[in-house]
Amino acid sequence: MSEPSRPKLLVAKGSFESMGGAERDLIRVLPAINRLFEVTMATIQPSQELEQACSASGIELISPESKWHLSTDPISVILDSGRGTASKAWASIEGLPGAMSSSIALHLVSGDGSLPILDHVPPGLRVHLHLLEPHRGLYEETLHRRVDGSPRRNLTLTKAVLSRARGRDRSLMESLMSREGAIVSGNSRFAAQRAKEVYGIEAGVLWPCVDTGEFPEDPSGDPENPYQGEGDYVVSVGRASYAKGTWETISMLAGTGLSLAHVGGGDDGSLGMLSKHAESNGVGLWVAPRLPSPELVSLMRGARAIVSMAHKESFGLTPIEAFAVGTPPLFVDEGGFRDTIVDGENGRLLDRGDSASWHSALEQASDPDTREGWAASGRARISELDLTPDAHARRIRDLLC
Repeated sequence: MSEPSRPKLLVAKGSFESMGGAERDLIRVLPAINRLFEVTMATIQPSQELEQACSASGIELISPESKWHLSTDPISVILDSGRGTASKAWASIEGLPGAMSSSIALHLVSGDGSLPILDHVPPGLRVHLHLLEPHRGLYEETLHRRVDGSPRRNLTLTKAVLSRARGRDRSLMESLMSREGAIVSGNSRFAAQRAKEVYGIEAGVLWPCVDTGEFPEDPSGDPENPYQGEGDYVVSVGRASYAKGTWETISMLAGTGLSLAHVGGGDDGSLGMLSKHAESNGVGLWVAPRLPSPELVSLMRGARAIVSMAHKESFGLTPIEAFAVGTPPLFVDEGGFRDTIVDGENGRLLDRGDSASWHSALEQASDPDTREGWAASGRARISELDLTPDAHARRIRDLLC
């Protein structure tokens, strides 16, 4: 007997250029989704990693002939020109109308360029939006600050000039929610709360996932640690910015004797400021723009701790990746970090401004028994929440079928 045919599903996300946590998470779960559905993946800005993943799993990948790019100059931001150019890029994808007409639903992951696909979705196609977070540049000040926290320009003026973009963003969300059968899921309880605050939407929760094959407990297959600094270090992950708390992390490390290995790079101006800040605080700083998973695992496993002082992170993959490899996670007590870290059981949740508590936690993280206990509890937390790619795919199926 032949296997029953899988229902067709269109998966879409605007941009994969940054290859941050959201992009890595979707690429990680695509093979599992494709085992339950016949997936077509659509994007207006693919990455090499996405292309490789789709090719390896036999997933059709459709995108424009020319990659879309988000204009970030001030005039384009004020005029919200990216909304129009993204819509045109979606319209230019050969095969997108056919994929929509043959699919039972659209699983849309938020991010730059994602929502304008809604301009082209036919009325009868059901849509599930995985809303990782409302557009932070429109509804928060975080992205309008330099890496040291100083405003890039007058914040009151910035908020005023973005009113048009906010209106258009809300209009897109209203168009989604007016569709029959539309579903919205946050990627944490915090993200669902933000959806309610910003859009008035009641959202469910669809957690991201971690692949323990990609982040294994067993270190025997690890490559050589890429770290090029000296002595003990901690790891932070994410593009250097005020939002990721990179500056504050360096400030916190002053006097500990620990260096910072920062994975995710950043723009030249931010990295230059961070380098001077680290030097003035006597903190070693090593920066990697992006690392393949095996090298990231090796770097994380050799660290005293994985740390983050990110501002209102919607979920954060790094805590569960730290659980998987067995390195203590020390994170600020904010946002989606509270969904996975249980303070004192599998890591620490700490007040942003309490340096003494951070230093005490860093000492805790050096104790072998503590590390072993937290690692065991962290892996149990992954199992408890069922944060696997297969579970993520099943949750999408249960929402749509």
